[in-house]
Amino acid sequence: MYYNEQPGVEKMFGQNVEIRTINLNSVRERNEVDVFLQKQDLILERDVEYTLAMYEEDRIVGTGSISGNVLKCIAIDPEYQGGGFSNKIISLLLNEQYYRGNTHLFIFTKPKNRKLFLDLGFYEITSVDDFVTLLENDPRGIRDFAENLKLQKYDGKVVSSIVMNCNPFTLGHRHLIETASKNSDVVHIFVVWEDRSVFPNEVRYKLIKEGVKDLKNVFVHRGKDYIISNSTFPSYFLKEKNAIVKIHTMLDVKIFGEFIAPALGINRRYVGEEKSDPVTNEYNLTMKELLKDYDIEVVEIPRIKNDEAAISASRVRELLKKDDFDSLKQLVPQTTFEFLISEEAKIIIGKIKNEK
Repeated sequence: MYYNEQPGVEKMFGQNVEIRTINLNSVRERNEVDVFLQKQDLILERDVEYTLAMYEEDRIVGTGSISGNVLKCIAIDPEYQGGGFSNKIISLLLNEQYYRGNTHLFIFTKPKNRKLFLDLGFYEITSVDDFVTLLENDPRGIRDFAENLKLQKYDGKVVSSIVMNCNPFTLGHRHLIETASKNSDVVHIFVVWEDRSVFPNEVRYKLIKEGVKDLKNVFVHRGKDYIISNSTFPSYFLKEKNAIVKIHTMLDVKIFGEFIAPALGINRRYVGEEKSDPVTNEYNLTMKELLKDYDIEVVEIPRIKNDEAAISASRVRELLKKDDFDSLKQLVPQTTFEFLISEEAKIIIGKIKNEK
């Protein structure tokens, strides 16, 4: 049970308002919030973990949600705007976040609502047209991240970057990195840091570092909150094709172009060809479209195959379910294979076997 300042029914600005915690497992309650949000041109995204709603009698007049360290899906009925209702919802969500131990917080909102959150101590990172603004509660957050990256800058005519999840690290990933390494002076690898993969972020980081240690011009970084994270690109983890995906891809790519690429002098980005995953394919297309404005070339590399099938992390996980280590050995570097047969990997493999 998390902390939640539940005042019950109270008098707010001349109206009796009750604040309730929504049971997200209840189809009825979830639909009520979703219908309300749709009237405000929003949706209740599938990754929300906690939702509050303000009711006047049995009518929702405001709501807000949490996903990880992000505040989202915040909306107030137009009739109630300007009366302090937004501040109340946000205050309760902040209390909940702090109780959960989340202190570095982000907010997705529409640009027209920017001032409200600026007044509450948030700082804008960037915006995508009239669609979305991303803010954080640390005035130096993204800038400190970029400044720390500058300490790892290496000069070169072609400075490349790859963003990878590697769940786990395969020969397909290795092929992409090798290709970039051969055609670049410097290659910066960013590991997706959101811990939503069955292989934990530190394990994925270690497998990549060990798998490329012979490539002397390749440097591996933790992506943290600013590269394909729940803060910049939540729909990546939902793997759901809808209009929001395009907006989130634009936001993530814009942050990369405005802050990360300049810090390291990146002028090329490598991606793996993606035909089966619509979200990743959308991401690749958006990069090609937007990064040219930052003088960054996007190079797409075809996947390598084994037994006529593309080598992929999902294929590796399927083989782990079957305990088919002989076949698996053909798809991963020796460093990854050694980890997969270790004691440390047994818990992870157990989770994979229990996945539906």
